[in-house]
Amino acid sequence: MLTDKAGTDAGTTAPDPGLSGHNPLRTGGGMLQLVSPEGERISHPEFDLWIKDVGDEQLCSLFEDMTVIRRIDAEATALQRQGELALWPPLLGQEASQIGSSRALRDEDFVFPSYRESGVAYVRGAHVSEIAKVWRGNALYSWDPQRINMATPQIIIGSQSLHATGYAMGVQLDGASSAVMAYFGDGATSEGDVNEAMVFAASFQAPVVFFCQNNHWAISEPVRVQSHVQLADRPTGFGIPSMRVDGNDVLAVMAATRVALDRARKGGGPTFIEAVTYRMGPHTTADDPTRYRDANELEDWAAKDPILRIRRLLDAKGLLTEELEAQVKAKADAVGTELRTSCITMPDPQPLDVFNHVYSTPNPWIERQKDHYSRYLNSFNTVEEGAR
Repeated sequence: MLTDKAGTDAGTTAPDPGLSGHNPLRTGGGMLQLVSPEGERISHPEFDLWIKDVGDEQLCSLFEDMTVIRRIDAEATALQRQGELALWPPLLGQEASQIGSSRALRDEDFVFPSYRESGVAYVRGAHVSEIAKVWRGNALYSWDPQRINMATPQIIIGSQSLHATGYAMGVQLDGASSAVMAYFGDGATSEGDVNEAMVFAASFQAPVVFFCQNNHWAISEPVRVQSHVQLADRPTGFGIPSMRVDGNDVLAVMAATRVALDRARKGGGPTFIEAVTYRMGPHTTADDPTRYRDANELEDWAAKDPILRIRRLLDAKGLLTEELEAQVKAKADAVGTELRTSCITMPDPQPLDVFNHVYSTPNPWIERQKDHYSRYLNSFNTVEEGAR
């Protein structure tokens, strides 16, 4: 089921015989929600089909994942405040968007993140030490992209969307049935790279999903200023269908992402997902949001907290037992402790290592620079020995 025209009814769909029988992609209008902020399960005749495998055990697992990545975020923030990390981009409030979307991916799919997707990296299999080391400043990369099928964090706003589109075009040429996901925030939609990526993705019908976490703030710029239309309406100008989903509802995010990924794998082309969420913390630990953000706005969104929502859902289903809470807390505490220990005991890089990742094969100019820098470093040892 597919429509590629902007509409006002979020429940309106149109058939697309080229895709699977139940692909309820919708553009414009209302926002998909399957769990209310009060934890009430809201049924949907089409999107429910995409999460019918999510039973009690899977719900508890989603709750655990969201709790664990919140603990990772809190621990990393504390480490930065204590001088153990140079910088940290918090994800507080965006746990449902990251867990719901990443749990919809398959192992063979490839992910291109921004700098905030530490939760996605955790789900994909990155070790917490790999997540932390770039932010500690003692590595030029995080994890091995080929091991977890996820590129390393991209600090240049929106540029990963171009990388994702190019990779997806390569997937097309290979005849593979995998999909590609590009993560970015609302601010990135105003960047040229994102718009150029959508031009090429639409032109070549690349199997890429543009997952926009609309957390309402591009550092200090509110989304109401940078866009006078819903972000999900922007891609229609490129001929890319889109969905608008409650980004604090983990089930709605999972369902919408599964629809988009299925469409990509089956040759349906690109899809844009606007996950409406909220950045509860600062842009990074170098930012002070109290200088530009109203405390009442923060309070309003705190009532829509994604973990509070899934807790209420679990409680309504009789699943939020003391045993489950103890198990989840123990897992989160263990991961937080592991992050702290691995960060503090992380070995410092060797100065000459910076030359090892410039070219994939030996290069005489780089080797010459490396030799010069080596002799420069050794000169300090000579001076110290002479002083003794």
